[in-house]
Amino acid sequence: MRFGPLDVSSARGAILAHAVNVGKGRLKKGKLLDEADIETLLMAGVKTVIAARLEADDVAENHAAELIADKLKSGHICVEAAFTGRVNLFAKQAGVLQVDADLITRINQIDPGITVATLSQFSPVKKGRMVATVKIIPFAVAQSSVDEVIALVEGKNALQFHAFNPKRIGLIATSLPVLKQSTMDKTRNILADRLVASGSSIVEELRIEHNVGAVSSAILALKDNCDLIVLFGASAITDIEDVIPSGLVQAGGRIEHFGMPVDPGNLLLLGAMDDLPIIGAPGCARSPRENGFDWILQRLLADISVSREDIEGMGVGGLLMEIHSRPQPRQQTSAKKGPVHALVLAAGQSRRMGPSNKLLAEINDKSLVRKVVETALESEISGVTVITGHEAERVKGELAGLDVKFAHNEDFASGLASSLRCGVRALLQDCSAALVLLADMPHITGSMINQMIATFESGEPSTIIQAASSGKRGNPVLWSSQYFDELCEISGDVGARHLIGKYSDQVIAVELGEAAALDIDTLAELSAQGGKQEGVN
Repeated sequence: MRFGPLDVSSARGAILAHAVNVGKGRLKKGKLLDEADIETLLMAGVKTVIAARLEADDVAENHAAELIADKLKSGHICVEAAFTGRVNLFAKQAGVLQVDADLITRINQIDPGITVATLSQFSPVKKGRMVATVKIIPFAVAQSSVDEVIALVEGKNALQFHAFNPKRIGLIATSLPVLKQSTMDKTRNILADRLVASGSSIVEELRIEHNVGAVSSAILALKDNCDLIVLFGASAITDIEDVIPSGLVQAGGRIEHFGMPVDPGNLLLLGAMDDLPIIGAPGCARSPRENGFDWILQRLLADISVSREDIEGMGVGGLLMEIHSRPQPRQQTSAKKGPVHALVLAAGQSRRMGPSNKLLAEINDKSLVRKVVETALESEISGVTVITGHEAERVKGELAGLDVKFAHNEDFASGLASSLRCGVRALLQDCSAALVLLADMPHITGSMINQMIATFESGEPSTIIQAASSGKRGNPVLWSSQYFDELCEISGDVGARHLIGKYSDQVIAVELGEAAALDIDTLAELSAQGGKQEGVN
């Protein structure tokens, strides 16, 4: 491939490397220039463009990505159409992804222009979630490189997808006087929630005394009616001869392994009764947050065997997020956590406002988007990133002169989640939290933002701060950086509402009054606030 400046008059058939403004229009990056484009460029006074011209032994970026992705897909993994040299691979159903890490690395070593990225090894996956992406970096790569990748992966399982197999789960919970029944109820509910994605369910629960004989009898009572048994001890397992493992052995079962190099999750017991897997759950499994118990449970629900060696190999990456309900947290809360950055979501299409862009509508002679951004800048926020999408250049122009950064969401039409993902990915690494502001909420003030920041700094590092109006939760929301990974995986047009529910025990509501509930979506709402559409006197 030849790449560099070309005279426009000789650029027919070349690929435009950088977008070019031509009068009121724009030729986009990646455009294959035809005669009409050449004429348009010349009429606009453009004499030279930066372009790429493919040679005989080149494979265009989209075709190269499709050829490679086709070899990576499997029965449970499908591919989407190529776009700008990228093909994404998605799960057809829920399950667990297994990756041949060495093979993926070898693919990425063949040609720097060919890249394959996947989810982490043994990631649990929902139906429709992206599991891998093939990206061709230049506009084309050599045919020989593509052929080498195809030969390397031919007949191999670079990506193995293990679909969940719905199972009957037996739950055994031991009891002591110090353990509340409400805690046992919550434990059952949290386990049931963990099973939803796999289609599994708890078919029977036995609550018993915390002694060896009771554990043994309970296992024997459930073993013929279940596909997997989970044992929750009223007291954590501290030794291989403790009550839970001793009860398993007395019932005729065997201990596969006790302990795991995953924190939280150290005190997990893996055992079996013939072919029936039995998990002695660590105390952290009473929490909905990810811990070592999830890693074992998810694999077993997808019919992936787990050995002693598998568990012993989980140490790298086994240091997970803190669970502050544990008796002695690893980290103590500090008074000052670090910078809080603001993400102003300004990418929407304003469909309910008619043909005008609501973010450019004015209240008190100031556009909505500028008012919200200036408010953020007046607060104790460390910095502001504005997420653009629809009419991005107009929104950026409206914020001229303000000390903000921009992140453009190419996928803005898909909904709010894409803008939130785009914003979180653009944050600085040393950011301790992100305050997510909607650009159409004119009555949020700097002091309100400061109140939310102060609440965050006085709480646990895992706290989520959500604005409220008369007790009803609204916006903005301040997210600890501990949730950034999950925020990068959300989809749809409802934002991160499900994460608020998932981590409800970590949410602190801050009462801000009507400002937390009022956003401008329609002309009637704009008029009620004394505002006017852009361009209307």
